[in-house]
Amino acid sequence: MSEDIVIRVLLLPFSLLYGIGIGLRDLLYRVGVLRSVRFDIPVISVGNLSVGGAGKSPHIEYLLGWLGQYIDVAVLSRGYGRKTMGYRAVSTIDTAEQAGDEPLQFKRKFPDAAISVSESRALGVPELVKYNPGLQCVLLDDAFQHLAVTPGLNIMLTEYSRPFTRDWLLPSGRLREWRYGYRRADVIVVSKCPPEMTNRQRREMLAEIDPYSHQKVFFSRYEYGQPYHILHPEDKRPFDLQTDMLLLSAIANTDYLLAYLGEQAKSVQTLEFVDHHYFKEEDLIEMKRRFERMDSKNKIIVTTEKDAARLELHRDFFLEHRLPVYVLPVQVAFCDDDEAGFQEAVKSFMLGFKV
Repeated sequence: MSEDIVIRVLLLPFSLLYGIGIGLRDLLYRVGVLRSVRFDIPVISVGNLSVGGAGKSPHIEYLLGWLGQYIDVAVLSRGYGRKTMGYRAVSTIDTAEQAGDEPLQFKRKFPDAAISVSESRALGVPELVKYNPGLQCVLLDDAFQHLAVTPGLNIMLTEYSRPFTRDWLLPSGRLREWRYGYRRADVIVVSKCPPEMTNRQRREMLAEIDPYSHQKVFFSRYEYGQPYHILHPEDKRPFDLQTDMLLLSAIANTDYLLAYLGEQAKSVQTLEFVDHHYFKEEDLIEMKRRFERMDSKNKIIVTTEKDAARLELHRDFFLEHRLPVYVLPVQVAFCDDDEAGFQEAVKSFMLGFKV
């Protein structure tokens, strides 16, 4: 028995207690002791059953970019890790400490969209609509477990390499709730799929998920853009196989990213922290030390867009040391012909929405 399995077995009693608590909460909502609210505006939730790593942010950005061409769409997020409280409209001049890393990332990429944060989505949606009366759709970021709001369309993500069907409840696994919670989803997106996914792999995943008759399942992957300098976005640098990289990251799962970087560089070293980690000066000193120890004349530091939102709090450090830190942008691409089907599912909801 491997060490990981032993640890999971030892943690099972705690997972059971956690599961009982989650199950009780769900029961209270089902019998009406706790009430969920609906709104007279289309609300689309994007979330997952597990903790982080499924790609919620790039999928939110996909919806913002696509729907934003036709309607006035906004995003409401919890703003995880921020040091402010209550409802807050996010500005492009905010910091990650004020707005949270992901909402700030949304606002910087889509400055004309209304991006807000609130611990309570039930209270945040009315505030968002009040200050943006022309809104036609609200995207709820990471709200699959937020049962206080009933979305009109529930989109659930699950990672191809770590689907919810093979996971365990916290803390022995990564599931935030029992697996059967997936029945609430209207649309399931299997994210981070292999670039060349075969029909057999698709069929096997569909059989494993075993969707309900009302659920539609689509498959997506990541496409990475050209890296840009963290202080000078106009300075772009393509990867090449003669470059040695140091990846600085604090995201939930780097496996997919590392697989990509491994094909783009001569070598890749990593300096990783827990998801949403706010970098301290000693972290950056360690990064600098690790980078300087790399025996290479052609080397760079790579980070993600989400990490860059927190790293900018240390702008003076990067200015002083002039380190070649490059940010790797990412976007969602659907596999095969799934984009048309996904868009049709969303359009059908929007066109059929009734107050």
